[in-house]
Amino acid sequence: MSFAPTWSGPTGHTNIQDQRERWEKKHSLTAVELLQSERSYCQQLELVTTFFVKLLMAKGTLKKDIKERIFSSIEAIYSVNQSLLVNLENGFLGRGFDQFCSQLHHYCTYADNIYTADNVLRIQLRKNKAFRRFKKLQESRLEFNNHKLEDLLQLPIQRIDQYKHFLHDLAANMSPNNLEFEQMSPATTVGGVSQRIQNNARHHDNHLQLCRVQKMMRGQKTKVLAKGRWYVREGWLNVVPPKGTGTKPKMFFLFSDMLLQAKRCSSLLPTSGGSFVGQCAYPLLDCTVEKVFGHTRSQGGLLSLNFPKAKLLLMSSSQENISDWYHSLSLENELPCLCCLFQQAAVQDWSTGERRADLRPSQGPVTTTASATLNPLFSTCVRALMLFVSTHTRPTLQHCGSNH
Repeated sequence: MSFAPTWSGPTGHTNIQDQRERWEKKHSLTAVELLQSERSYCQQLELVTTFFVKLLMAKGTLKKDIKERIFSSIEAIYSVNQSLLVNLENGFLGRGFDQFCSQLHHYCTYADNIYTADNVLRIQLRKNKAFRRFKKLQESRLEFNNHKLEDLLQLPIQRIDQYKHFLHDLAANMSPNNLEFEQMSPATTVGGVSQRIQNNARHHDNHLQLCRVQKMMRGQKTKVLAKGRWYVREGWLNVVPPKGTGTKPKMFFLFSDMLLQAKRCSSLLPTSGGSFVGQCAYPLLDCTVEKVFGHTRSQGGLLSLNFPKAKLLLMSSSQENISDWYHSLSLENELPCLCCLFQQAAVQDWSTGERRADLRPSQGPVTTTASATLNPLFSTCVRALMLFVSTHTRPTLQHCGSNH
């Protein structure tokens, strides 16, 4: 018997081969999980299209425009995903997603309509007795497995985010030399739809916050709802008067473009609970914020806010509270300045009549034509605005408790 060692090739080659095998295994497992989940997803879409969309069309329980507002493009989505499922079952992963991504506009339409659909559905369930009975009957079918229509209508929105993670895992464990790798490159557009859904959700949440604050304001003078306005935070702060020693607690609502000061309604009014009267709206443009004291660990703090036509001294007995307000006010004061500077630089750059840069993210690196370098002010603003947005994604919804 020979005890001589056997040669098994270079160590590096073995390690690379092992790594490739692990990648292929992860890729296969992800592909199987994707296929199984796609089958389940298509079955659930079929429930909605068969037992709701088509039957409602035949019965005429809902008017056509109302039905379209509730179900939007879900039939088109079902058709697109049926084609994707066939490709996945036949092993054509790359070709399947290449075709799927060319039809993503159906998902965009659905995503843009989802909050309208939810609202119209609630109204019809409250007002339309025939539809309420129809919905309850359909949901009692064994095929629905106790799923509600409201849950099923959210599936396309949830599925897009799942696709994003599936495609990331598939691409991470696929060799660039694989023929399907190039076919799956358009699948990166799924991330764009996912971002669109997240943006819609943030805008919707912000709209709900603005509506909530508007309902808290008595009278018609205080206008909270405004296009482009973002809710940031709210809470009690003590206003230090210019003269005298007494402080007055006031409720403050901070938005992206203004600081609203309000006082609680008189307790003598029958509907005064949780209601406020707006006293003053301070525009944040050209506002400077300074922390007078509260830098150390001492109790409480004082903020000085200087507006073009007014000055505010705000105090709190909580140092954490005053620090949070200082941070929020500073950020809200920076963004309008950055946007104005960015706009000014863009106008200055385009006034030459030369297209110096295309800043669309989907186009990759910045490209130049007439000049090899960008306008310095324009470049600085681009970097500053991108850094600000990346580090302070809006909106940050904060609810501050009472601090009388």
